[in-house]
Amino acid sequence: MTANRNESASTDKLAGLPLLIPVPQAAHLLGISRAAAYRHANAGELPCKRLGRRLYIITARLRELVDTKAEEA
Repeated sequence: MTANRNESASTDKLAGLPLLIPVPQAAHLLGISRAAAYRHANAGELPCKRLGRRLYIITARLRELVDTKAEEA
């Protein structure tokens, strides 16, 4: 029961977000530091898209990633 509550809480945080979110916003949602989020994005562990010089996290794929990790826990 706790896993379902944690999963729905993380999904609720992602509800209503735009298609792409800045890395610092994704870091805040995930509860990790900004530096860690950039590190994970550059390593390919977070789904990201570069537009010009800016790096964005793909919200739909982030939701899938969070849901998959919640199911594994």
